[in-house]
Amino acid sequence: MSDESYIQSLFSDRVGGSQFGKDTKIYKFEKIKRAKRAALDANPDKELFDLGVGEPDEMADSGVVKALQLEAEKPENRGYTDNGIDEFKIAACQYMKNIFGVQNLDPNKHVNHLIGSKPGLAMAPAVFVNPGDVILMTVPGYPVMGTHAQYLGGEVINLPLTEENGFLPDLKTIDPDILQRTKILYLNYPNNPTGAKATRKFYEEVVKLAKQYEFIVMQDAAYAALTYDGNSESFLTVPGAMDVGVEFHSLSKAYNMTGWRIAFVVGNELIVKGISYVKDNIDSGQFAPIQKAGIYALEHPDITERTVAKYKRRLSMLVDALNSVGFSAKMPGGSFFLYVGAPKGIKGGRKFKNGEDFSQFLITEMLISTVPWDDVGHYIRFSATFAAKGEEEERRIINEIKNRLSKVEFEF
Repeated sequence: MSDESYIQSLFSDRVGGSQFGKDTKIYKFEKIKRAKRAALDANPDKELFDLGVGEPDEMADSGVVKALQLEAEKPENRGYTDNGIDEFKIAACQYMKNIFGVQNLDPNKHVNHLIGSKPGLAMAPAVFVNPGDVILMTVPGYPVMGTHAQYLGGEVINLPLTEENGFLPDLKTIDPDILQRTKILYLNYPNNPTGAKATRKFYEEVVKLAKQYEFIVMQDAAYAALTYDGNSESFLTVPGAMDVGVEFHSLSKAYNMTGWRIAFVVGNELIVKGISYVKDNIDSGQFAPIQKAGIYALEHPDITERTVAKYKRRLSMLVDALNSVGFSAKMPGGSFFLYVGAPKGIKGGRKFKNGEDFSQFLITEMLISTVPWDDVGHYIRFSATFAAKGEEEERRIINEIKNRLSKVEFEF
């Protein structure tokens, strides 16, 4: 047996076993990349507008960068930080109080830093999930926590997010037998990709259900500070929420710090303690100067306010542009995404099988890149993080998108 063949036989079942790497299926993000390359090759003189990007288009604030530079020069900041520096935890608690109104947080008990919220979401199932346990995941959504729960032998039950229900899961439809086996309910509001905000009434129902069936709530709050109605809300302000759950907050989106990898988990003391225990056996903490730059960010919410104003402006223009050519677009409650139903086809011409088919059409025929979502209905996601320097260029880009779309008559 050759070296290659015996290694192929050793892959775990959770990643595909002996068939690992042999799957010929092309996933949607790879299809998008290939379609963009082909469209640019076929139209070398035409501008491609990338509205599929799911990360900020700007650098971190200059004050944040300067804080990193200054702190990185200090020898006392060179070492491991393990479960984080105290100053960051204090700043995180103060941020939760100032921005979201979450009271009585103890930085020694209720919070810990993370090297980005994605690793935190990945670690969390290891704290609670045994083989056979259920984790409830909203779809469409971010799958990381569910993937790791399945690695551990957990069972993922998907809760569909429909437009009719405001893109909130219908808790009343969950089988009581499933709820009896549930360990974790994963939520993400404001939601990726729908942009929906959760209502306080919904959060109250979640807390009640969690206490009734004794499961944990983990709220992915990566977009919590990016809201367009003037209210940034936390699940943890609901009475009883601290008894049952935690939130994962990230500086990536609200502070243009995607690559910096700094976030925090906050909420129930025992849940935070469990995540910290697992984390201590996975990483040795984020570089202290990055945490200190994060402190600067958390203490300057005006950075987020400017970012929110920019995304709100772009999203409003995009909603108007899409509706002018027949779409039914609505301003999202939060995030920087716009989630709209895909047309059925072009009147008198091509039909679209689903969101992916339409998304491919937009790239190849109109050089407009989006992300399709066909989990629950046929939708595409536009992102307001397209590259543009200033309001004039934003208007130019969105007007050009409108002009390209108006060249055909869509059928919905």
